[in-house]
Amino acid sequence: MPTYEYRCNSCGYDFETVQKFEDEPLTVCPKCGHELRKVFNSVGIVFKGSGFYSTDNHSASKPAASSAPETHTDTSATAPAPSPSAGEASETKPKATPDKAA
Repeated sequence: MPTYEYRCNSCGYDFETVQKFEDEPLTVCPKCGHELRKVFNSVGIVFKGSGFYSTDNHSASKPAASSAPETHTDTSATAPAPSPSAGEASETKPKATPDKAA
């Protein structure tokens, strides 16, 4: 259930109360009996998890993508290329040559 903040228009009494969404808003000040109004404050919201912007809410254990350089090892030179088996025909394509303008 949400917590609502109220303030008296007359005496300035400020208080919070927990109400259901279906409940009618309070209208009478419990201190002086004059009219109340709801006080609306800005709400801080934080989206956590994958799928949001990379600049949002990084933890200390995960550095931002731009703050630490990544190192990659090239394994393509050490791994042999797969060769076609004896039963498969190897497909070769002719090299493309640029067209010469006449």
